Amino acid sequence: MFSLLYGLLCFCSLGCRQLASGQPDDGKRYICRAVPISGDASCPVTLLPELNTGGQEEELRNTVMQLRETILQQKETISNQLGTINELTTKLSLCASASDDGKYENGVSWTKDKQNTMGDLPRDPNDTIDSLGKTMQGLKDRLENLEQQQLRANSSGASFPSELRNLLQRRLGELEKQLLRKVSNLEEEKSMLSNATAAYRMKTESTLNALVERISELEKGGGDFKSPEQFKLSLPQRTNYLYGRITKSLPEMYAFTLCMWIKSSASPGIGTPFSYGVPGQANEIVLIEWGNNPIELLINDKVAQLPLSVRDGRWHHVCIAWTTRDGQWDAYQDGEKLGTGDNLAAWHPIKPGGVIILGQEQDVVGGRFDAGQAFVGELSQVNIWDRVLKPVEIQNMANCTAYIPGNVVSWLASNVEVFGRGAFKRPLEMCQDRLPNA
Repeated sequence: MFSLLYGLLCFCSLGCRQLASGQPDDGKRYICRAVPISGDASCPVTLLPELNTGGQEEELRNTVMQLRETILQQKETISNQLGTINELTTKLSLCASASDDGKYENGVSWTKDKQNTMGDLPRDPNDTIDSLGKTMQGLKDRLENLEQQQLRANSSGASFPSELRNLLQRRLGELEKQLLRKVSNLEEEKSMLSNATAAYRMKTESTLNALVERISELEKGGGDFKSPEQFKLSLPQRTNYLYGRITKSLPEMYAFTLCMWIKSSASPGIGTPFSYGVPGQANEIVLIEWGNNPIELLINDKVAQLPLSVRDGRWHHVCIAWTTRDGQWDAYQDGEKLGTGDNLAAWHPIKPGGVIILGQEQDVVGGRFDAGQAFVGELSQVNIWDRVLKPVEIQNMANCTAYIPGNVVSWLASNVEVFGRGAFKRPLEMCQDRLPNA
């Protein structure tokens, strides 16, 4: 660079010296031009139009100023390059010393990741530019691929971002677990339902078997009855499901007589051998003994205590007569009148269309029984008349000289239904065998 500038200055000074030495002016003007030392000295020189002396001096001055600025710029560039060279030399020295001092760390040689390059670029700028260009191109290609994948995902839904995909996978896993739990619960419910169905089937079969046995016993018992009224209802346990039901109901009555044969040894109290309930009044007619109380007669929920005692385990013939006129009542045991009274539901007619239950007290018509009020023992020849029987009629039935069936309800096997396993209709002993002195 210095040699080039030196040649340029010498050429210009020679041209100026020839003009100043008074050589003959041939009418042409010349301009200084830098010619390389190795170049052809006889290269053509560009001729300029004729210039005056003032313009030539101005042009030379400008050229000198440009050259001065060029020299300053070159000097600054050289200074920067010298500083870069010194910096690179220093870094190279540091790298060399670090390589010598820390070549091994803990007995293991460094890898490329542990080498300190001090942030230097490759020595060859062209290699650096090519490497950077390839890197930028690769990044650009990857960016374009990502953008295209995102566009396809937005348009077709074929692919999802990784976060969304992970979220969906977690949700699917949770749904799968819930589905498995639901299936397990359904299987358990199915097993329980199967067990319940099996238990219900067994219960149904047991009930059917009991019903078949009961029908067989009834058929067998009915065949042994000497007459339609010669049977008894046996209720051996104090429960709320053993009872008999008379299929006929009562008409409206202004008087009645209720007679029956009864045998019981239950204590305390024989329970409820007879109850008649109608809609709105479950205690229309009730004969009951509960606790240590005497036998009571209830009509329309009005109470009269009867002087009867039948809990000795022997057969007794009992009759109750009542009329709505003054509420007059009479109580007979074994053909003998033991008590009488009045003002029991006076002027109240017996309501029709009710249900007659033998062995249970009705809290509602035909049901809601209480085991504590259930009858325990045997009943037979329960008959009802819509009038007050004469004392001689009652006495003849009690001493077995006559049998009078009820004109409202008569004791027939076809009129009595039995409910509850353990309740039976059985043949009745001879009337003489039922007498207290037999």
